[in-house]
Amino acid sequence: MLIDAFDQLAMVTKASGDVLRLQILRVLSTESLGVLELSAVFQMRQPAMSHHLKVLSQAGLVLTRKEGNTVFYRRALPPAGGDVEGLEWIVRSVFQAVDLLPLPDGLAERLQMIRQQRSELSQAFFARNADEFRQHQELIAEHQLYAGTVSDLIAATTFPESGLALELGPGEGDFLEALSLVFQSVYAVDNSEKMLGYSRERADQQGLDNITFTHGEIQSLSAMSGEFDCIVANMVLHHVPSPVDIFHCSSILLKPGGSLFISELSHHDQDWVRESCGDLWLGFTAEELTQWADKAGLVNGESQYLGLRNGFQIQVRRFFLPD
Repeated sequence: MLIDAFDQLAMVTKASGDVLRLQILRVLSTESLGVLELSAVFQMRQPAMSHHLKVLSQAGLVLTRKEGNTVFYRRALPPAGGDVEGLEWIVRSVFQAVDLLPLPDGLAERLQMIRQQRSELSQAFFARNADEFRQHQELIAEHQLYAGTVSDLIAATTFPESGLALELGPGEGDFLEALSLVFQSVYAVDNSEKMLGYSRERADQQGLDNITFTHGEIQSLSAMSGEFDCIVANMVLHHVPSPVDIFHCSSILLKPGGSLFISELSHHDQDWVRESCGDLWLGFTAEELTQWADKAGLVNGESQYLGLRNGFQIQVRRFFLPD
């Protein structure tokens, strides 16, 4: 066991003792990327990138997840316990140190290009399929199955005030009425102009006059820092290029004591949803969402998990910004 412990410590120090691998750990702190994407970001051939990822993986510093024919890499959580006393502290210290370092301009620009490419794929899907979106989405889960649970969580939550709420990706506007009845004003933000138009029509039909519709991403509201009591993202994360950004931006936009509500698919292996539903990600593990929230300064609150007859599972989560 002692030899194994030395080997484990040696793998961690070797893996983290290389400038390129440290930069990979920095990039993967907020991203989940495939080997081809990482090769493009770092402008290197795939075999060389695969070698570095293998070293990091063997050291337990990155984790893999297969989605269809693509393997995605993300940074692991620091190990808890184990045979090497203090290993968690060492790994956590390495992660904290690299996170304080800015990415070189070239890396940052190429990473942004990857995000932009993903965003364009998502927007193109909704532009082509907006009229059939409900039909496609309900192949997985009917809206009311998770919307009712989110509504129950909102009803059981104490907010700083009932002044301002935000829904990301409102789709056809099914959930806006629920928010409109609880909060004085509601913002609806969507990067698809066509889907936003459906939400606006639905709100007009329901006589909702306290909703502001914004075409864009959550970052377009950056000037409203600390103004929102509630943010809701229903089945949105698997459509966005960088899901972790939702947590970071929400942390900035929420008031102290405000809550972020997320309904989202648990991780699955049904690759057909990419083409049929425009999904960029095959759901997420509960640990991933908790890790992203913690990194953004949000606290994990109540959680419910809804198993569906078709084999999918939906997780309904609340995260809040401490007072």
